[in-house]
Amino acid sequence: MKGLKPTVLALCIAGAPPAALAFQPLDETTMGNITGQAGVTIELETKVDIGRFTYTDEGSLAISDISIGGAERTDFFGYNGLAGTTASDRLDNIKIDIDVYSDGDAVINLLPIQFAAVDFRITSGSWELLSSDGSSDKTTLLDNFFAEGVIGRSSIEIDTATDVLNFRGAFAIEVMDFDVPFLAVGVRGLQITGADYDLRRPSPLDLFAEVELDVYKAARQASGGDALAIDMSAFRADVGIEEVIVGQHSIGKVFMDDLAVNNTAMRIYGH
Repeated sequence: MKGLKPTVLALCIAGAPPAALAFQPLDETTMGNITGQAGVTIELETKVDIGRFTYTDEGSLAISDISIGGAERTDFFGYNGLAGTTASDRLDNIKIDIDVYSDGDAVINLLPIQFAAVDFRITSGSWELLSSDGSSDKTTLLDNFFAEGVIGRSSIEIDTATDVLNFRGAFAIEVMDFDVPFLAVGVRGLQITGADYDLRRPSPLDLFAEVELDVYKAARQASGGDALAIDMSAFRADVGIEEVIVGQHSIGKVFMDDLAVNNTAMRIYGH
């Protein structure tokens, strides 16, 4: 039996006595015992393009032609299908789970929908410092930025007992290129992986570099008042650069094995 047809169901409801259809208001105690499903899930697919981003103090910092999307490929670090089976220029295969627990803590988990990493590509044009005193002076800090990589997971937890936002993430960058025109320096093929990733015995389980940050309000160390605090207890990664260019000529390659950044604390505030 597949269920009543709509017309039959309507006739049954129409013929039911009024008492059978009566609704009784719920008291506050009963309503307080009713809970919804645990959390919300959002499946995301997007591509972001920004023609120009400008931060202005007295002068300005302007970044042109920003693009954030998918890498349009599925093979990374020699693993075919690491980023799934479908190539796209969009950030996709993303599931965002949002939960608020009984103690008020909020947790946001960014996970892949399918069992594959989330691929990304970030590009931009010039990063320029611009004067505002009428001189038209400017300095190009960065240009031709290009980065492709994969994200394994990330999560955000806000603890109501401490008012601390904790961020955790796992990522790997297969290639990053950029120029620093005002220093005549270029970087080609910068790569970031987990500190335990061994190129002689590569394993995708060791591929991702893990980062954890605590973000909260704290007092300034130099003076009174509040500041945005960002603490990083530890970050370990392997970092390689395929080619370093100085004055339009390559001076070789660089590799840093098991780079560790420990006990890092920042306080950010206006002045």
